[in-house]
Amino acid sequence: MNAPASTNPERRRQVSDALRTRLPAHCVLSDPEDTRPYECDGLAAYRQLPMIVTLPTSEAEVLEILNVCRELQVPIVPRGAGTGLSGGALPIAEGVVISTARLNRIVRVAPYARTAVVQPGVRNLAISEAAAPHGLYYAPDPSSQIACTIGGNVAENSGGVHCLKYGLTVHNVLRVRVATIDGEIIELGSEALDAPGLDLLAVFIGSEGMLGIVTEVTVKLVPKPVQARVIMASFDDVVTGGNAVASVIAAGIIPAGLEMMDRTSARMVEPFVKAGYDTEAAAILLCEADGTELEVAEEIERMAAVLDGAGATAIAVSCDEAERMRFWSGRKNAFPAAGRISPDYYCMDGTIPRKRLAEVLTGIEQMETTFGLRCANVFHAGDGNLHPLILFDANQPGEFERAEAFGAAILALCVEVGGTITGEHGVGIEKINSMCVQFRREELDAFFAVKRAFDVPMLLNPDKAIPTPHRCAEFGRMHVSGGALPFPHLERF
Repeated sequence: MNAPASTNPERRRQVSDALRTRLPAHCVLSDPEDTRPYECDGLAAYRQLPMIVTLPTSEAEVLEILNVCRELQVPIVPRGAGTGLSGGALPIAEGVVISTARLNRIVRVAPYARTAVVQPGVRNLAISEAAAPHGLYYAPDPSSQIACTIGGNVAENSGGVHCLKYGLTVHNVLRVRVATIDGEIIELGSEALDAPGLDLLAVFIGSEGMLGIVTEVTVKLVPKPVQARVIMASFDDVVTGGNAVASVIAAGIIPAGLEMMDRTSARMVEPFVKAGYDTEAAAILLCEADGTELEVAEEIERMAAVLDGAGATAIAVSCDEAERMRFWSGRKNAFPAAGRISPDYYCMDGTIPRKRLAEVLTGIEQMETTFGLRCANVFHAGDGNLHPLILFDANQPGEFERAEAFGAAILALCVEVGGTITGEHGVGIEKINSMCVQFRREELDAFFAVKRAFDVPMLLNPDKAIPTPHRCAEFGRMHVSGGALPFPHLERF
């Protein structure tokens, strides 16, 4: 969905001239051909050419950009590596994009404190590479970790296949330096075990660039396990596989990773990476144990027993590190592999209670018939974070609209069973209407109150993540069920 470009060349000239008086010329892009690479993030279905893109190389330059935009009342969209999947970095036609790509310095690695201080443009994987000589690594590992940056991870509260045991970004960041819309630097959190005052660090992580621009991050590092092994368990239906996930956790086992893929996912991935997946199974689980050799051996034995009792039709265990990495390579390449079987895909992100996995997977299967589209399910089963890949062809009239409706129905089902509309991809513009399904007017008002506390002029990534009452009212009008609007408490404008 391409939005119209900026139509005010005088405004573009005014803002670019003001920025160039305070920044080196190479840090300001205003020609449309130069700004086009920034017109979308990983949610490529939505595109908008930005008015201007800025590429600061220091914290001081970030402050200068914020000062210009505040003085001229220009909206700002922060951008990391652009791997986000919810449209959180979608530009605004009359706005400025602040790319943190050139803020890419690892300030220091402190092995005794088990921390690293990095700028926001440092790649997720680069932190672990820098910490590796000390036997340490950074635990959150999004599938895009080779490219995504820590600033974007903070904005979206990213996770990964090992988030079940080691937590999301919010559990692994100690401190952030933030440039505010007022042109000031504040620090949230601390390198100590606690920080004085309110826990604003947890508020900021996952705020999608709506509260400030990250200029520096202090992350936790953890010791690299002596050994890790993965079980691949096959199941003859997705309901049995979903119930097996709940059985593993109920047995008191917290695997390092617990992922699920259905047959469609396994079959699209296997020719792509040759991971050794059972492509005849209706569903496969990948369950990883890590720790000392004795710990791993014991946990593998316990998990295998639980999975066998839960109905697994086949169980394979990685025999060495190469095979373990091969098992995970299939899961981490599921999204690009979707291109083998479909021209386009729409990746959703919702979270549900583990005990409702089987119910929700069955519901998604029924929706495939309702919407006339296929869906590949691959997700963080251990913490109930679903990533359905809705397969469609944008060249076929109406298919993208059906994919959007399919996605909205999945998120509504997540809410219905006691879950949420996102787990780690953020809300952005993709799920902004679904926010109206989950939250009441009073809750949305509270969200806006937090935003205003950080951003009085409302210039930072506006029109993302938090829907206005007007938007929810319009969304309610369009989604009538049984003759009744789903949001009767919202006033109509």
